[in-house]
Amino acid sequence: MSPTTLNLTFFSFLVITLFSTVSSDDLQILLKLKSSLSNSNPGVLNSWKVNSDHCRFTGVTCDSRGSVTEIDLSGQGLTGNFPIDSVCELKSLQKLSLGFNSFSGSIPIDLKNCTNLKYLDLGNNLFSGTFPDFSDLNQLQYLYLNNSAFSGVFPWKSIRNATGIVVLSVGDNPFDTTPFPYEVVSLKKLYWLYLSNCSITGKIPPAIGDLIELENFEVADSGLTGEIPPEIVKLTKLRQLELYNNNLTGKFPSGFGNLKNLTKLDASTNNLEGDLSELRTLTNLVSLQMFENGFSGEIPPEFGEFKDLMNLSLYTNKLTGPLPQGLGSLADFDFIDASSNLLTGPIPPDMCKNGKMKALLLLQNNLTGTIPENYVNCLSLKRFRVAENSLNGTVPNGLWGLPELEIIDIAMNNFEGSITADIKTAKMLGTLDIKFNKFSDELPEEIGEAKALTKIELNNNRFLGEIPSSIGKLKGLSSLKMQSNGFSGNIPDSIGSCSMLSDLNMAQNSLSGEIPHMLGSLPTLNALNLSDNKLSGRIPESLSSLRLSLLDLSNNKLSGRVPLSLSSYNGSFNGNPGLCSTTIKSFNRCVNSSGSHRDTRIFVLCIVFGSLILLAALVFFLYLKKTEKKERRTLRHESWSIKSFRRMSFTEDDIIDSIKEENLIGRGGCGDVYRVVLGDGKELAVKHIRRSSTDSFTKKNFSSSMPILSEKEGRSKEFETEVQTLSSIRHLNVVKLYCSITSDDSSLLVYEYLPNGSLWDMLHTCKKSNLGWETRYDIALGAGKGLEYLHHGYEKPVIHRDVKSSNILLDEFLKPRIADFGLAKILQANNGGLDSTHVVAGTYGYIAPEYGYSSKVTEKCDVYSFGVVLMELVTGKKPIEAEFGESKDIVDWVSNNLKSKESVMEIVDKKIGEMYKDDAIKILRIAILCTARLPALRPTMRSVVQMIEDAEPCRLMGIVISKESDMKIKEISS
Repeated sequence: MSPTTLNLTFFSFLVITLFSTVSSDDLQILLKLKSSLSNSNPGVLNSWKVNSDHCRFTGVTCDSRGSVTEIDLSGQGLTGNFPIDSVCELKSLQKLSLGFNSFSGSIPIDLKNCTNLKYLDLGNNLFSGTFPDFSDLNQLQYLYLNNSAFSGVFPWKSIRNATGIVVLSVGDNPFDTTPFPYEVVSLKKLYWLYLSNCSITGKIPPAIGDLIELENFEVADSGLTGEIPPEIVKLTKLRQLELYNNNLTGKFPSGFGNLKNLTKLDASTNNLEGDLSELRTLTNLVSLQMFENGFSGEIPPEFGEFKDLMNLSLYTNKLTGPLPQGLGSLADFDFIDASSNLLTGPIPPDMCKNGKMKALLLLQNNLTGTIPENYVNCLSLKRFRVAENSLNGTVPNGLWGLPELEIIDIAMNNFEGSITADIKTAKMLGTLDIKFNKFSDELPEEIGEAKALTKIELNNNRFLGEIPSSIGKLKGLSSLKMQSNGFSGNIPDSIGSCSMLSDLNMAQNSLSGEIPHMLGSLPTLNALNLSDNKLSGRIPESLSSLRLSLLDLSNNKLSGRVPLSLSSYNGSFNGNPGLCSTTIKSFNRCVNSSGSHRDTRIFVLCIVFGSLILLAALVFFLYLKKTEKKERRTLRHESWSIKSFRRMSFTEDDIIDSIKEENLIGRGGCGDVYRVVLGDGKELAVKHIRRSSTDSFTKKNFSSSMPILSEKEGRSKEFETEVQTLSSIRHLNVVKLYCSITSDDSSLLVYEYLPNGSLWDMLHTCKKSNLGWETRYDIALGAGKGLEYLHHGYEKPVIHRDVKSSNILLDEFLKPRIADFGLAKILQANNGGLDSTHVVAGTYGYIAPEYGYSSKVTEKCDVYSFGVVLMELVTGKKPIEAEFGESKDIVDWVSNNLKSKESVMEIVDKKIGEMYKDDAIKILRIAILCTARLPALRPTMRSVVQMIEDAEPCRLMGIVISKESDMKIKEISS
């Protein structure tokens, strides 16, 4: 054998030996990795076996030498800690992809052994702690850390060495607040930059224009200020620009229209102004979102020629002029929302030309003309809302019966004609709101076939004829408003089958016949108005079983006795001369003519016995007066003024005489609370607020530098606020205020009495009850609906500002009522939903973080507090517990226990049965959304209630929470 041949043979032997060694080392490292993940999802790693070729392992890729170059285990449902430091021992590893799993724990500080990494994806996991310095990863090109739960300070300086990065995605992490990092604009090869929701503040630097390869730039949900820099027009390759929910000002820079490759543009919820003319040349737009800004001028007519535009949101601006008539006609148009502007002209006719449109929202404008006929062919349409315009004509027949339609809202226009029988095919229709128009004719019997209806508002139209009995088929109907029409005939008995009905108004019609006794069997009926009709006969005794906040039967032809239990609604029966009553002084007394002699004797006996009882009571009363003379001298000598808000069966003396120690049931920062039992057995709760003290009024757990009120000023303000707020609110889940009684030094508020105390009592005190999950769920849903009404259903939004479990009271059936509005604040219409207060009010543990340091009040403060209440219901814990650690609350504690499914299950209250724990976790997810640190990421109360309804126990439906559903549901009204 020649020397040359010998040398080649020896060299080949060395290479094979080296390759075998490398291959063996990589195999051992992978097997070590498998052992650490054995309790995660072992099925994924079944192919990872000792005597197998490691290059055939699931998710593993090798080079020609057998060295591992890639590990891709993304989306495999893996949990636990991932030993990244061990993986870095794979010397040739270039790609590590672990995204969309549930990995937790921290990342090792030392990443020096991962120097060959070009691709690192840890996004969409549950890691904790800070992300370490990665300066040694100088070959890194792709870095995905988005939505991975890292916190603290992000090592922006590490980017300086990774100049080859083309994708940087670190958004949706609670990093410490930082100005826009200048290190980013040094990455000249960058084409994907995702910085949304990771606490970026300040101005976008002009140097952003140097990133000429950039195709995707997202920095939404941040604290950006200033104007959009002119240099951004250099980014001619840009396809997506997301600036949503910042504090940007000014106009679009000149030349912005040169970004002709843009397909998605979102600058919504900022303070931008000017017109939209710079956007008229962006012909490749697919999605344009500009809502909640200050844009003015006309919508460029060129928008009607965009061939790819699928959705357009321009609501809440100052736009004028017509909508482009060709809008949506050239694309698979999905939705438009241009509500709350000053738009004029007709509705574009062809937005659903391709049959894909889901929502048409043009509320609160000055639109004219008719509804285009061809919308009857839009079978995909779910929401049709054009209320508060000047539209006219008839509604095309087929529109009433579109199969996917969920909302028809055409109120406050000049429509005429009738509702046609086509409505029988509207199987998904939930809301029919056509109030304040000129509709006429009879309601079709087929309306009963639209069985998904929950809300019907037909009031202030010109309808005639009888109310169809098929209304009784609408089992989910909660609100039926038909007042101010020309309906005649009887009220159909079938309405008694609408078991979910809470609000029924048929006032100002020509209805006749008797009031159906079946109305008294409606368990949730809260308001009943049948006034100004031609109803006759007796008032059904069955109405006595209802718990009504509003009853009005005035101006009819009713006769007979007013049921005794309804006497407190005495103003509700005026204009019925045939009625009589033994208690209402303005009515004739009821007599029995056939037995007048016997009645006289009975009357005399009653007088005698009554006198004896009165004498005994007088003696007892004088005894009590003597023992309580000192305590009550002040109250009796004050001059009182009473102001009623509901029907009352008591006087101010009944209340004042009950303010004594033996009736005391609670003391609070706003005053003492007494239980009052009236002579007829009715129970009331009275809050006594004294205004004579001069002691300072402070809130503990806040810095002494916060402004404070004197106790007199504070209580006076709380009293006035609570009266103003509660006096006009009518809702099943908000406590009833009957009246206020005031003097110079004291104030009394008289409420309904809730016998089961507060939710706090039930969960945390010696009165605690073993509440089952179904009851807890009902409390969560009821309280949520009460807050939803305050935020969305009232004339002006009402912010409670002190939502907590002790302010959620429970009636005899454990149904919740929102109470204690002493800190509530009605938002003025002209302040954009944002207000401030000079005093940080609320209760420690429930206060939203932004309120504590900025004193800014929004509805999202209440949402945060309600999220804490949901956590109490799920965990059984108080908002502040010693076990949470120093300066930690229940929100921190829950967040720290989201590392695995087992740890999440562990924090569910042990009193909740195993079969309901998954249901409880659904509510916990909602609570986590509600307590997001950034207010913009919290849902509205309307969305919260919807999610709670979707999480009903035993319903086979989960809650899907995604970035899109959390951030991108951009319609004016859900």
